[in-house]
Amino acid sequence: MIKKSWRWMVIIFVLLFLYLPILVLAVYSFTDASNIGAIRGFSMHNYVTLFTTPELRDMILGTVILAVVSAVAATILGTLGAIGAFYSGKGMSSAITTMNQVPVVNADVVTGFSICILLVVVLGVSKDTFIPLLAGHVTLCAPFVFLSVIPKLKQMDTSIYEAALDLGAAPFTALTRVVIPQIFPGIVSGFAMAVTLSLDDYFVATYTKPATFDTISTYVVNATKGAQTNIKTALWALSTVIFLLVVLFTVVMNIRANREAVERKGV
Repeated sequence: MIKKSWRWMVIIFVLLFLYLPILVLAVYSFTDASNIGAIRGFSMHNYVTLFTTPELRDMILGTVILAVVSAVAATILGTLGAIGAFYSGKGMSSAITTMNQVPVVNADVVTGFSICILLVVVLGVSKDTFIPLLAGHVTLCAPFVFLSVIPKLKQMDTSIYEAALDLGAAPFTALTRVVIPQIFPGIVSGFAMAVTLSLDDYFVATYTKPATFDTISTYVVNATKGAQTNIKTALWALSTVIFLLVVLFTVVMNIRANREAVERKGV
């Protein structure tokens, strides 16, 4: 009984540590307070400011477009890399997997600085073209897609691909109609992770973004250094919206996964 109570106390403490700051921020986003302190009257002005200020709208839209485009590119590269590593020989597969670990464990600031040096300084690519920024985010996200797809490939029955080839299917047809459907949940998970990493990134964007462009992360950091009060408090609303979207996405994905598990058991 004591062990069970202690276990619940630890779980509650961890949940409060993780979510209480976000909940406090969410509460203040619905007030007219200009600083975290005494709660004043209820107000929606932070959300009105968030969705009516052109500067904030452009920043959010640009960040979302960057996240989706870089996630699509990272998903394609990461999936192809995982398939290539899985069907390669033992030595080559081990080498690819090891090289994939480097960007994962490497500090983001090193990745961003390296991309900037290579593309901007060595190759002379202008940062105003968004190519360094996009390349940096793809480099950041693709290894995590790789890690999401590899377990699905290992769970797959490899004989079905060989059976498709024996039945006359071309390698590309067998790949797109047999292998891809089997690993599709891993691809979706990798894409979702890539979008999240791109939205959350600060260091890579700082080194590679154009001077006139801001992502959510870089904008929030800069906003703490002298932005107008209404802009700062509108960022409370932005944090709340992002948190609610993440919670909604997680709940939907879990419900879908549970339904698929029940259907498999029923079959």
